[in-house]
Amino acid sequence: GHGVVPSTECSVGEVLDMGYVMAGDTVTATVQIKNTSSMTLLFSVQLESLSPTRDRDRQKIPSFLTSSLQRTEIVGTQNYNGFSVFRVSPTEGKIEAGMSQDFVVTFSPDHESLYYSDRLKVLLFGKHTAHEIQLKGAARDHLMFVEGGVPLDVPVESLAVTSPVAPQKALEKGKVPALFIMEQGGIRLRSLLLLLEFVEGSAEPARAEITVGAIQSPQLAAKKAVEFSLDSGPELRRAGFELDGAKGALERGQLKRIGVSWVPPADLQTSDPPLVSALLTVKGDITECYRVLLMARVVSAA
Repeated sequence: GHGVVPSTECSVGEVLDMGYVMAGDTVTATVQIKNTSSMTLLFSVQLESLSPTRDRDRQKIPSFLTSSLQRTEIVGTQNYNGFSVFRVSPTEGKIEAGMSQDFVVTFSPDHESLYYSDRLKVLLFGKHTAHEIQLKGAARDHLMFVEGGVPLDVPVESLAVTSPVAPQKALEKGKVPALFIMEQGGIRLRSLLLLLEFVEGSAEPARAEITVGAIQSPQLAAKKAVEFSLDSGPELRRAGFELDGAKGALERGQLKRIGVSWVPPADLQTSDPPLVSALLTVKGDITECYRVLLMARVVSAA
């Protein structure tokens, strides 16, 4: 007889990022797997969120507390409605030698979260793992999103139900810091940290960037655009920071980046690295404000 090794090629790498969508919308992506062997392959598809051992596996300390390398769980935020946020079709079948099979991945989030995730596993003959793909996605209640910098939030969703009444009373009493913003009677905190590291003796400045995006969605009026502005005060320039593309506008489905560069000023005290803040205002279907913290330091080239 002849021993034959099953082999396949996948059209995506280890991660399939579905990007940002509006909560309640549905988007799809296609993953193609080609049978590069000389035999017919029987396949099946599994999602980690539907694993029969998932409840047992969740009885542990979250990864963001135990590992500095992994912030998020393999299975992240899930829908409130009980349906899987990710779906894959078909779930089983066969691929003839030299032929390909398209898999349609559907992302349907029902509430706002930045940490939707799951793992797609393709098995051959019910036991051989051919491919593992991390599925990721994010959902927002509003048209625009901002990302970049060092994460400051906890990547685990709380199940607690909070009332907007208490923060509203705090606002009326003047006890709410300026970095909070109001939205429909509630208050939401938005904050970003950019860390810039200048290599000692380098001719190039340290660089970082913020991405502002507008989501393409049938839920909102097509004429609505997104405008953004990062206010730069004189203290930024005194500390050695320069901004590129600090103001602009974008249409649905577009991304724009705000560049930040830093060169240490001549009077820099290395024992006291600069930390300054700027206000980023983003206007879409609502207006959101972000307090951008800019932290810089000089590092050794070794």
